Amino acid sequence: MKVRHIVLGLLSVSVIAPIFIYTDRVGAFFNPSSSRRHFLDDVAAFTLSGDIRHLTVLRQETSIALKEPIGIVYSDPSNDSFPIDFQMTETREHKSTRVLSATNEERLPQLPNPIGLVIDPAPLNLTTTLDSYPNVSHFLATKLEQQPTRPSGNIDQKEHSDNKSDRLTEPADAHVRHLKDQLIRAKLYLSLPAIKNNPHVTRELRLRIKEVSRALGDAAKDTDLPKSAFDKLKAMEQSLEKGKQIQNDCAAVVKKLRAMLHSTEEQLRVHRKQTMFLTQLTAKALPKGLHCLPLRLTTEYYTLNSSQQNFLNQEKIEDPRLYHYALFSDNILAAAVVVNSTVSHAKHPSDHVFHIVTDRLNYAAMRMWFLGNPPGKATIEVQNIEEFTWLNSSYSPVLKQLGSPSMIDYYFRAHRANSDSNLKFRNPKYLSILNHLRFYLPEIFPKLNKVLFLDDDIVVQKDLSGLWSLDLKGNVNGAVETCGESFHRFDHYLNFSNPLISKNFDPHACGWAYGMNIFDLEEWRRQNITEVYHRWQKLNRDRQLWKLGTLPPGLITFWKSIYPLDRSWHVLGLGYNPNVNQREIERAAVMHYNGNLKPWLEIGIPKYKNYWAKYVNYDLMYLRDCNINP
Repeated sequence: MKVRHIVLGLLSVSVIAPIFIYTDRVGAFFNPSSSRRHFLDDVAAFTLSGDIRHLTVLRQETSIALKEPIGIVYSDPSNDSFPIDFQMTETREHKSTRVLSATNEERLPQLPNPIGLVIDPAPLNLTTTLDSYPNVSHFLATKLEQQPTRPSGNIDQKEHSDNKSDRLTEPADAHVRHLKDQLIRAKLYLSLPAIKNNPHVTRELRLRIKEVSRALGDAAKDTDLPKSAFDKLKAMEQSLEKGKQIQNDCAAVVKKLRAMLHSTEEQLRVHRKQTMFLTQLTAKALPKGLHCLPLRLTTEYYTLNSSQQNFLNQEKIEDPRLYHYALFSDNILAAAVVVNSTVSHAKHPSDHVFHIVTDRLNYAAMRMWFLGNPPGKATIEVQNIEEFTWLNSSYSPVLKQLGSPSMIDYYFRAHRANSDSNLKFRNPKYLSILNHLRFYLPEIFPKLNKVLFLDDDIVVQKDLSGLWSLDLKGNVNGAVETCGESFHRFDHYLNFSNPLISKNFDPHACGWAYGMNIFDLEEWRRQNITEVYHRWQKLNRDRQLWKLGTLPPGLITFWKSIYPLDRSWHVLGLGYNPNVNQREIERAAVMHYNGNLKPWLEIGIPKYKNYWAKYVNYDLMYLRDCNINP
């Protein structure tokens, strides 16, 4: 009997007493005068053999008279400064698990610091939270009721599985992104009044910012980080935790975040504008190698005697039965790629004749290039635009406009000009008459019936001789239409607020592509297309109908005279669009690098450069001497 009393006594001490103690602590929790945080810290977690074990309060049986207490297990990432949406990554090894028991709203005390709350693993949107739940305790109770519960026996197993899954799918730049996020959070804290009034925390945060910035450097992925980066990350988290404990003004945080967002958007706008300017500037500038090349070739050309300066097969240049190409360019390397790629895919190279027109500055160099690198059996003619005596300002309105004081002011005194500020319309190529020669094809080739016009930023991938056998059905220009996007419609290029444009053209009409066009010169002469071009150029002397360029006047000049070619003849966008469909590229007869990102420039799109570079022999002496490399 005595032993029995002893056993009962021990049971009362080891079992019943903890229950009373626990009940007393719960009572203290629901007492507004007691510290809820102290209770949470005690019952949050206990450690056994180095592992954290989580307590779970099970649901009680429901009663009509009394609402059931709710036991919710939720994760509180202790290293998060506060649950803002810009928290991009979190490390599970720094998490702790807490248990929270709650009843109805009336008995839940007001929380002192809403920034420190983490209700679910997903980051909270503070703006939405504060606007939707002015009473934080009501917000907490609502989130608790919405939180799903799960059996306590599966918690450890589930979390272990989640950790393993996260490790397998963790992005390669997880720590880099985390470090960048820490910098943002630290700078935010430094701007808040509560932190500014604490010199110790301020100095610590500034020191951490320097350390993290130095560790981060230009790293793009975790493997680029130094070995000390993880230590800096942990040290910064500790400093941010101190800042979180000091700062409790949620409204100030939201206000500052909005200010930072506005400032970032403004900086992004400025950087985009600068990027556009620099891209345009790079596109206009001539690379050093392409400047060196014509100088070396010109010097070499004038060392030849007169008999060595002539091309072979010149009797073919006016034979209408052959396949004739028109190429107007001052870029020697680009012109060489057009000719080489065309000839390499021609079924009968000897039937192809290339008519190249260039300016006086590059005339000798262009001739020297093709004299030293003849395109197989194809015929080459190189002409100087200065030799076209019929092309003068009295005949050509555009030539007169290009030399006008207003046009010079538009280009060379842009800061004083009141004209359009869009940089793409200030490209020097628009000042060159070479860019407008495409409207004078019948005058340049008076004995030819058909000619294929090619831009110098194209690469040919298939035989093009089939274009000469096409029946254009009375149209002058065979071209690939560009109706896929809204910005390729007429209203993108022409000013439809002007009655001259709105009365004569459809704003939704489909545009078409210059760069590879088969022209019926006989039909051109019959319809007097050149005169149509002159008439509209005179009407646009003040640039009120369209801005500069050749496509807008082309749309007007060849209005209702376009024969639509199959899209497989001509694929566009390789000079500005990095996402051109690969299947379209592979099946296209001609690839067009229209845009600023030309393949011979450093800013060219890398994945498209090889299509162009494979037609350049970089082992040639002139290219090596001028340091022109792939």
